[in-house]
Parts: sequence; structure tokens; C-alpha cells
Amino acid sequence: MYEIQRVAAALAGGLTLLSASSCALAQPKDQTYPSRPVRFIVPFPPGGSTDIYARIIGPRLADALRQQVVIDNRPGAGGALGADLAAKAPPDGYTIWLGQTNNLAIGPAMRVKNSYDPLRDFSPITLLMKAPQVMVVNAGSPITSIKDLIAAAKAKPGGLTFASAGIGSSGHITGELFNQTVGVNITHVPYKGASPAMIDLRGGRVTYLATSLASAAQFVKNGAIKAIATTGARRARLMPDVPTVIEAGVPGFEVDSWHGMLAPAKVPRDIILRLNREIVAILGKPEVREALLSEGGEITPGTPEEFAAFLKSEVVKWAKVVKEAGITAE
Repeated sequence: MYEIQRVAAALAGGLTLLSASSCALAQPKDQTYPSRPVRFIVPFPPGGSTDIYARIIGPRLADALRQQVVIDNRPGAGGALGADLAAKAPPDGYTIWLGQTNNLAIGPAMRVKNSYDPLRDFSPITLLMKAPQVMVVNAGSPITSIKDLIAAAKAKPGGLTFASAGIGSSGHITGELFNQTVGVNITHVPYKGASPAMIDLRGGRVTYLATSLASAAQFVKNGAIKAIATTGARRARLMPDVPTVIEAGVPGFEVDSWHGMLAPAKVPRDIILRLNREIVAILGKPEVREALLSEGGEITPGTPEEFAAFLKSEVVKWAKVVKEAGITAE
């Protein structure tokens, strides 16, 4: 995280609002959009991964559009506040936002009432990136593989535990999906954040933890913990020697944390296609790829239709997991 913050700071230059002088370039005569600043809602506080991605992309999108792009941090309710603001914005192309797994797929499934519908209220622009998680155990654990974990869980139903950063966190949902997929009962132990969960894992007080590659990489490297599997469809670039859960004998098990660009529903298609074209081009720039890839994920741009189909599959997938596990928002 410190590395991506350093790179992002160098790239974005600490700018939230591009200067008027850099955006005052003459627009082509046949271009009517955009004719005024574009609001870029980030539904989390400054400094986190979602905010950093926005500050890498925002200034370059401003250059491409020849118009100001104003980053608007609106944290709250696990990203739901910013999502709700985006859903209610005018569908004119002058509001875009950066959504992710929790506020588009997991959070809505956990709440009895939602102020927005992730499929009905947004126009997907493009998926940005996906990052698998890694399942890790204590350095001294006798468990060295997914097969070991399954065997131990079946031998001692309810006796094993998995930690997470809290109820409804990506690690929690991953653990519940694992339980459901392989037919075991490993008890969830929620913590108030990823750091205390990692501390207890290293202390041997929980059996395993599913967490981000970036947060686990250094501990794995220095031998403080052991990585037994990653959760993507393919081996993770940061941990190429660690097998996937699928390789370990659990077909179809795939979990990625992801981010994508969206606009309010009913934005004109030509505007969505323009935004898609510009953002996909930005994601192809070497300096952007270097900054985004430093967290261990993969850049996965595509068409609006591809992102819409992916979003629908994620909403259906996590709604089923949440329902079967009986998870509700705190």
C-alpha cells in the first residue's frame, strides 16, 4: 500500500482538481460532451485503494476529455453512501463513480432495504481490475494445503476457525463460500479490521485468514505465515508458486475483489462509449499499469456489456452465499 501511494502521489501530483489552464484546450468542433466539469464520486475516504485508483485515472481522464474531472470523496456505509449519490445523479454523463465488490454485490445482498439497485440504477462503463485473495495459515500450522484444510475441517466439524476484517468483509464472504462449496463448517471469527485479524493468525489463535495479496505478501516472504492457496482463476502474479483453490481440487471456486467505473442509469450510449474508450486507453498506459499492478491484481478493461454481464453474475453469486450463510448487515 505504501508503494502504490508513493507511485500514485508522483503520478497524480496531489491534484484533485485539474487546473483550468491544463483543461482549457480547444475541444473539437464536433464534440459537445463534455462542456463542463465531470464529477467523479469515490465512495471511500482519501488514501485507500479505491481513492488511489481514482487519483491515478482522474487527471488522465481530464486530459482525454479536455475538461475538469473533480474527485468527490463521499465515504460512508461501506461505500453505499457514494453509490446512492451516484444512482440519484442526473443521467447526463457529468457524474461517474468508482464501484467495487462490496458496495455493488456484497453489501446490497446483506441489507434488508437498499437505497439503490446495483443492476437497475447504473450504467456500467468498464471493469478496471480484479485481484484474488490469498488463504494463509500460521507459520507453525500443520496445514500446508487446501486438502489439509478440508480434511482437518471434516475431522473436527466446527472446531476450526477463519478470521476476517469484519462481518460482510471480503474475507468473511470468501470463507462462507469456501464452507458452502466444500461442505465444511469452519467457524467465522470477525475482527475490527485486517490488522488485528492478521495478528491473531500469526499468534496461532485462528486457523486461517483470506486476505489481500498486498497485505500478506511480506509476511509470506519472511516466513511469518504460510500461503496455501490463492482464490483467482489463475495463479497470482505476486505469488506464482502458490496454487489456486481450483488447482487444489475445488472446481469453480473463484473469488476476486474488483473495481469498475459506472455512471447513473440511462446515460446516453454515445457518452458511455466515449468514457469507455478513454478509460480503456488510460489503463493501457505503462505508468498507469505499473501503479495499478503494484497491489497484486490484474487490469481487466472491457466493454460496457462485458462489465454489465460480470456485475450481474457477481450480484447473483454473492446474494446466494449471503442468504445461505444468513449474513445480515450489522
